Amino acid sequence: MPGVKTNERPGTRAVLRHSHMSAFKAREVLDLIRGVDYVRAAEILESAERGAAEPIGKLLRSAAANAENNDELDPEELYVSACYADEGTTLKRWRPRARGRATRIRKRTCHVTIILSRMSDEEIARRRARQAAEQAERRQRRVAGTRRARRQRADTEAELAVEQAIVDAQAAAEAEAAEAEAREAVETEAEGGEEGTSAGESTAEDTGAEEPAEQEGTVTEDEDAVGEDATGEPTPDEERK
Repeated sequence: MPGVKTNERPGTRAVLRHSHMSAFKAREVLDLIRGVDYVRAAEILESAERGAAEPIGKLLRSAAANAENNDELDPEELYVSACYADEGTTLKRWRPRARGRATRIRKRTCHVTIILSRMSDEEIARRRARQAAEQAERRQRRVAGTRRARRQRADTEAELAVEQAIVDAQAAAEAEAAEAEAREAVETEAEGGEEGTSAGESTAEDTGAEEPAEQEGTVTEDEDAVGEDATGEPTPDEERK
């Protein structure tokens, strides 16, 4: 029994006709996305380094748009059920060569077809479960990272608080020491002032005790002089008379 014909395969299709590249180059790129889901196929074509990947990527997005707008299908539930490239018309050109000769140039074209179909319900359920598990895992990693960051922030703040407390304690100790030194200096100055006052008083007392003796001595001398005058010797005034 013959299989399903190419143009009778189920699914939503998009066709690119008379593409200016050979069918061989297009088939090398189509082999990369055959049987792959739409999202993954689009990522593969975006990162492919071959020149045929760009027009085939546009054709893939066109097929997904047809499925979404015409058949009301979710592009995330589609996969590349079939993709092939047929040879198109070949343009004949001539290249001049040496000695008046010419060489044939064949500019080949191709017709590229991509068919997208909806995945089975079991496959869709498995994909959704896998996506949910990945999302849960990402969420757990994000939550764990947030908690780790919070713990690190709390540890850092605690270390800073301890360091600040140590600095404050040192500053308070230095202030107390400076205050004690100032108090001792004031007390020392006060004691020195009291000693100086007592020494000055004692010196004044000694001086006062000696002065009367000197005065007494002076008076004694005067008395002696007066006594000499009283002995009968003439004073100078009496001699003038």
